[in-house]
Amino acid sequence: MNKVKIIITTLLAIVGLLGGVGTNAVTATASTTPSWKQPSESKAYPNLKKYKHAYLKVSIAKQRVYVKTSKHRVLYTMVCSTGKKSSPTPTGTFHIQNRGKHFYNASSKEGANYWTSFKDWGTYLFHSVPVNVHGKYVVSEAHKLGKRASHGCVRLSVADAHWIYSHVPAGIKVVIR
Repeated sequence: MNKVKIIITTLLAIVGLLGGVGTNAVTATASTTPSWKQPSESKAYPNLKKYKHAYLKVSIAKQRVYVKTSKHRVLYTMVCSTGKKSSPTPTGTFHIQNRGKHFYNASSKEGANYWTSFKDWGTYLFHSVPVNVHGKYVVSEAHKLGKRASHGCVRLSVADAHWIYSHVPAGIKVVIR
């Protein structure tokens, strides 16, 4: 009987992922993925092509990244981790610079995926939760999302970091307060 339940659950999950019916299957699948891998919100990310002067605002106090319109309307909110008090995230106004898929810093024994620089051409970044020397996510660090935990960068869920890496154009304004 347990084998039948597993097969049915698996089939429902596949049907749900392919766009069929079975909301329980989609819910069950989503709940097994850790939150630090998923988008911060359940709604779609904004299409920045529709918002010419959109910008990113990082709130150190709230540990959030807001995607905002030029009129300061929030389009999307991401949970983040900014720098610890001993290694704070710089405040001010910056602009998106370069980007890459992966880095590893041997001195801090941490790396990350989907990095997008906003200051000093690769020194201060938006990036995923940390990875180890083997490229595996460091779960204990991933669970710190929403708390100050980084060496000065802005850590994000894997999905949020990937979206910024893939969709936020070079030159867009970044305000950190």
